[in-house]
Amino acid sequence: MAGQSEQWDAVVIGGGPAGLMAAEELARAGYRVLVAEAKPSLARKLLMAGKSGLNLTKDETFEDLIEHYGAARDWLAPMVRAFDAGAVQDWARGLGRDLFTGSTGRVFPREMKASPLLRAWLARLEELGVARRTRWRWTGWEGNCLSFKTPEGMVRLRAGATVLALGGASWARLGSDGAWADLLAARGVALAPFKPANAGLVVDWSDHMAAHFGVPLKGIALRAGALSSRGEAVISARGLEGGGIYAICAAVREGADLTLDLLPNLTVEEVTRRLTRPRGKASLANHLRKALKLTPAQIALMQEFARPLPQDSAELAARIKSLPVRHQGLRPMDEAISTAGGVCHEALDAGLMLKEIPGTFCAGEMLDWEAPTGGYLLTACLATGRWAGRGAVDYLASAAVR
Repeated sequence: MAGQSEQWDAVVIGGGPAGLMAAEELARAGYRVLVAEAKPSLARKLLMAGKSGLNLTKDETFEDLIEHYGAARDWLAPMVRAFDAGAVQDWARGLGRDLFTGSTGRVFPREMKASPLLRAWLARLEELGVARRTRWRWTGWEGNCLSFKTPEGMVRLRAGATVLALGGASWARLGSDGAWADLLAARGVALAPFKPANAGLVVDWSDHMAAHFGVPLKGIALRAGALSSRGEAVISARGLEGGGIYAICAAVREGADLTLDLLPNLTVEEVTRRLTRPRGKASLANHLRKALKLTPAQIALMQEFARPLPQDSAELAARIKSLPVRHQGLRPMDEAISTAGGVCHEALDAGLMLKEIPGTFCAGEMLDWEAPTGGYLLTACLATGRWAGRGAVDYLASAAVR
């Protein structure tokens, strides 16, 4: 190790939204804070998400919001309640961002990008005295010190409190590679295995589907197990992607069958009635188009997954309302938007401190929770980062008293 170890009140490892939120809470409480990030710049995944329009949150009540966190909703509830959709919007406006809410309730910065918000946030953290180091990869502990591999060699830091906000195990090129799991497991921390979340579906299409690659499927419903979605899906060369797929992929990942309802606004009886209209010499495909206004892509999906198409109107209507999708599973984890798995709830106390490593807190996607896209991911990252930061503040205050 080169040189003597530095002393900080708190070190936050990971410069994404959860880590930055934790750093802000600590700095506002008057502590000297260092943010260490392995990549050359901070919040790279946030910036990538912002390229297609930064969805900050969903403008919903807490009761509606928390339902989207599945099995983790009960233990995340205090954190999300303390920093809910309204609080996220107030926070962004406090950084000078003008927001708007889309027709589906999703909230975006007016400029539809993450970079202005991030610049304003980093400027505020700098004013609060938060220091930051990039290209510092955490390698674990050496005695009571945190160890980092840096461009200048190995560096040791002493910290009164540590917040780990290292992300999950998706999009490794942006910093979330899950390498931290081995370091925590070696210290006895309980971890759930990583699994892809918000991932596309792999489908080995027949050749006739190539004409529909890139076509969005709108106005459909998707069902898998207990999950359902009215979100959009896109036919791609690799399968099906988009928010509608992401919302139900947790059930698909666990083995539930996936079905599509191509006409969710019509009952099966109404679809049957329309199909019984005389079709004359029209082909079945043209009859589906004229009688039901199915798009060419929807008809192609019927031919892909329901061939041979039933000739009986009632049977055909049933297939249209519940079209089984044959697939080869989810895209690989590193192509997923997020991951399930990570630090188990049972490994943490109420302040998100690791029971096995006092003074070390965890936040963000490295915790074992998942949620669909649509603002839920970022909301929980900010909420858990804030909660862990406040937990670290309380820990430092109690240590000072002792």
